[in-house]
Amino acid sequence: MDSSTELKIDVVALTDVGCVRTNNEDGFGYDLASRIFVVCDGMGGMAAGEVASATAVKEIVEKFSEIDGTEASMEDRLYRAILYANQQVYQLSQGREELRGMGTTLVSACIDGRRLLIGNVGDSRAYFLRGGVCAQITHDHSFLAEQVRSGSMNLEEAQASPLQSVITRAIGTGESVEPDIFTGDLEPGDIVLLTSDGLTRYADAKMIANTILSCTTLEQACQALIDRAKQYGAVDNVTCLLLQFLPSEETA
Repeated sequence: MDSSTELKIDVVALTDVGCVRTNNEDGFGYDLASRIFVVCDGMGGMAAGEVASATAVKEIVEKFSEIDGTEASMEDRLYRAILYANQQVYQLSQGREELRGMGTTLVSACIDGRRLLIGNVGDSRAYFLRGGVCAQITHDHSFLAEQVRSGSMNLEEAQASPLQSVITRAIGTGESVEPDIFTGDLEPGDIVLLTSDGLTRYADAKMIANTILSCTTLEQACQALIDRAKQYGAVDNVTCLLLQFLPSEETA
C-alpha cells in the first residue's frame, strides 16, 4: 500500500468524575473531518475549572478547523490554535470575578496524512502504542516532573511528594503560553492515548499497554483504563481519548 495513503481513524473518548470529586472539570472534543483531538483538565474551583476546560476544547477545535485550507503548516495550525485557546480562556477569566485564576491543561493530537502531531500544555499526557510497546510522548509541565528532569529529585521521591498537582504551565492563566509540539510517523495498528492525570497517577506506560492490549475494542479499552483508576481510588476526574489507525481500505 502507498505509504502516503491516509489512514482510517477510529476514536473513542470517555470521561468519569472519579471516586472523590462531585463535579467533572475534565473535557474532551474532536473533529474527525479536520483530524483534531483534544483532552483538557480544568482547575480553578467551583465551576471555573469546567468553564476553562470546556472553553479550551471548543476554541482549539474550532480554530484549528478554521485555519484548515490555508497555507499554514500543520505544526503552525496546531500551535496557533493552542495560543488562541489560551487567549480565549484568559480573557474570559479576566472578565468575570468568579472565573479569576481559572486555567486548564491541554493535550491535543492532529493528523496530517501519516504524520502525528501532539501539542501539550500542563500535565495531561499523550501516549503512543505500537507493537505492544507503549511510550509517553509528552513532557509534563509540572514542578515534580521538572525536578526529575533536572536531576534534583528521583522518580521515587517525586511519586511520594505531596506536590502532585503543582503545574508550571497552563492554558488561560496568563496572556501567553508556550506549548510543546511533538511529531512522529504513523503506521496501521498504531494507537494514541490522550489522557488527564486522573489516570496517569495510577497507571504507567506498561500498565496502559497491558490494559489496552487485553481488550478487543477501543470502547472496552477506554472503559478499562478508567476502571483501573477507579479501582485505585480515582481522587481526580479521569478522561481517556483513544485513537486507532487502520489501513484506509478497511473503510466500508
